[in-house]
Amino acid sequence: MIQVEERNDVTPLCPHCGESVRSVHYRQLEGFFGRRYVYFCAVCQKVLGVSHRKGFWMG
Repeated sequence: MIQVEERNDVTPLCPHCGESVRSVHYRQLEGFFGRRYVYFCAVCQKVLGVSHRKGFWMG
């Protein structure tokens, strides 16, 4: 089992530029099904991840 631990004393680093991630920008992507968001580094603008939120009717 992998343990999850909240750590507020550590600042993550951007895997692209190596800077401390103090701010993350996001942008909504256009799509037919649900809402998608792309998250990117505020310093180098490279993508950190993409999320997908399903609509209420999609379960």
